[in-house]
Amino acid sequence: MPLRVIAGTAKSRKLKDVPGDTTRPVTDRVKEALFNILGSDVHDSRWWDLFGGTGAIGIEALSRGAAFVRFSDLNRLPVEVIKANLETTGFSKQAEIRRGDAFAMLAGRADKEFDYLYIAPPQYKEMWIKALQLADEHLEWWSEGAWAIVQINPVEYKEVELKNFEKFDERKYGSTLLIFYKKLESPESKVS
Repeated sequence: MPLRVIAGTAKSRKLKDVPGDTTRPVTDRVKEALFNILGSDVHDSRWWDLFGGTGAIGIEALSRGAAFVRFSDLNRLPVEVIKANLETTGFSKQAEIRRGDAFAMLAGRADKEFDYLYIAPPQYKEMWIKALQLADEHLEWWSEGAWAIVQINPVEYKEVELKNFEKFDERKYGSTLLIFYKKLESPESKVS
C-alpha cells in the first residue's frame, strides 16, 4: 500500500518512501490510531520526529494542524525523502530538517521547546531506550506536559527507569507497539 497522508489539509497526498530496508514506514492503521488518541491536541503543537525516515508522522501532524515539526535523521537518503515529501504536501515552511545523530542532538543545547517527541528508530538496537533516557535528562527541550511517543516492535519492549517522564499508556497494533510517556510536572510549576 502506498504511503500517504490520511487526514487533514494534505489528505490523500502520496508520500515517497525511502528505498531499501533502512526505514520501516508506519501503517495507516497505526497512524490513524495514534492521531485518534491525540485528537485536537495536535492543533498548534510542536513536534520532533527524531528518527524521521519518510517524515510520515510529522507530516501527518502538520496536516492535522501542528504548528511546527523538526525532522532529524542520520542518513542522507531519508533527509532527501523528507524534503521531497514536505514539498509535495506544502509544509516546507512549517518544518525544519536536520541531518545528524539523534543522540548528539538530544544531548545538545535546546533551541526550541517541543510538545511531542516521536521516537521510531531502527529496530532491535535498543536505540529507543537511549533516546528516551536522553529526553528524560534534557528537560529544556520539552514544554510542560510534553509527551514522548515510542514506536517499536512489541518484542523490543522493556521497562525503562525515568525520573521526569512516566509511562501512561501503550497500544499494540500487530507488529507495532506504541508506548506513551508524559513529562511530569516540575515542582515549581505546581501551585501550592
